[in-house]
Amino acid sequence: MRQLVCLALTFIIWLLLTWPPTLVSVVVGLFFSILVATLLSELYPEQPHSVFDLRRWFWGAIYLPYFFYYCIKANLDVAYRVLHVDLPIRPGIVRVPTTLTSDWSKTFLAASITLTPGTLVVDIDGQDLYVHWINVATEDVDRQVLEIASKFEPMLRRIFE
Repeated sequence: MRQLVCLALTFIIWLLLTWPPTLVSVVVGLFFSILVATLLSELYPEQPHSVFDLRRWFWGAIYLPYFFYYCIKANLDVAYRVLHVDLPIRPGIVRVPTTLTSDWSKTFLAASITLTPGTLVVDIDGQDLYVHWINVATEDVDRQVLEIASKFEPMLRRIFE
């Protein structure tokens, strides 16, 4: 089932990118779609029908402006630290435990944290993310999780789990 969904999505994307379709582009697209589905279908979710769940798409649409808000906020914070005379940074690597279970949700959490300036996920080990943080403001693990990951986790859980 996963290979069929992968084949269909890859072929639709190919057709959209090579519009208007010709016989050659359809044949080439079908060939490469079969190749991609054969080699990469394991990357697709176990239940491919969950991709079409409208609730997931709704929360995904809500997540984008939510993420951009925190991204802009972090940009301003990093700009303040760079422009400040004393350069108030305290870099370090912190362990951030997550309650997310699927690989997709953990990957998106890591990408969201990394795309937010001032943080960079350097490793994912089971349920723990190791994050390089520009300003380790506290030694309290719960507060670190609150400041780094907990703002993204609830929405990602609704989208991916």
